[in-house]
Amino acid sequence: MPNIIHVEHLRKTFKAKVHRSGIGGALRNLVAPTSREILAVDDISFDIAAGELVGYLGPNGAGKSTTIKVLTGLLVPSSGDVVVDGMIPWKDRTAYVANIGAVFGQRTSLWWDLPVIDSLELLQPMYRIPEERFKHNLAEFRELLEMDEFLQTPVRSISLGQRMRAELAAALMHEPKLVLLDEPTIGLDVVAKERIREFIRHINHQRGTTVILTTHDLSDVERLCERVLILDHGHLLYDGRLADLMNRFEDHRLLVVTFARPYEEVSVPGLTLKKREGSQAVYAYDHHKLSPAELIGLLNAHFEIADLEMRRAEIEDTVRRIYEEKLLLN
Repeated sequence: MPNIIHVEHLRKTFKAKVHRSGIGGALRNLVAPTSREILAVDDISFDIAAGELVGYLGPNGAGKSTTIKVLTGLLVPSSGDVVVDGMIPWKDRTAYVANIGAVFGQRTSLWWDLPVIDSLELLQPMYRIPEERFKHNLAEFRELLEMDEFLQTPVRSISLGQRMRAELAAALMHEPKLVLLDEPTIGLDVVAKERIREFIRHINHQRGTTVILTTHDLSDVERLCERVLILDHGHLLYDGRLADLMNRFEDHRLLVVTFARPYEEVSVPGLTLKKREGSQAVYAYDHHKLSPAELIGLLNAHFEIADLEMRRAEIEDTVRRIYEEKLLLN
């Protein structure tokens, strides 16, 4: 597939005033203010093909939001090249925004005091959506996102989960080629998260919409993204398959064992007992050292086993370890 996004040597700096304390410092702040340069994004390059669904990850302050704002055309980079679908976002802004959608979990693009349906209908003339196309999309989104129960309710009166569903419908109503999702499931319950994930998967698979997803909920990434980009302190540290990242840095896997009869002591040499509940125990083990056959032999030597299940480590644990131990810098 051809690339829809090309980012090359992107760099963005901001100037922040230096605050000096005390009366003398306050006078100097007034008479001779000084500032310092903050480097938000430092020489990052990547390409994204049309139709990809990519996770854009990093701890707070990594530069994710700055990159997204450059891609939406809200910020002008200090240097570097950014081309999206043949356009430069901040130069071709009027034509550009007609082909992208954006959802920011902490902000709303809907009219606060209007019913949801009115907000959506206002988008038709704004984006010049043909009548039949608008009706088709509205009907599809109402079904996929189960919106009928709150369509006539003012935005200020609906729940967070309902608002995020409405935000997604608004962002996709004009059929953009690219959608930028910044924390779309933040603060939502399990059911609401899964409904939104299914919708994101649908528009990516069925419509071929390119999606960039930034989130701190790594279960979103695990469920949706094959490829991830990891940013930290403004530097792009990783660009590749999520599965390859996990295989490279996953330091353990989990083994869930159900015992055929009760045992007082269930410790096993070479395994780390993580949890014990009744007839079930969870162990961590080094999958580089122990094969599945060796694990089964080790357990059968100590216990009668009714059932066992091998699981990968939680993605949150692995990615947290990557951040904390700076493994991608080594």
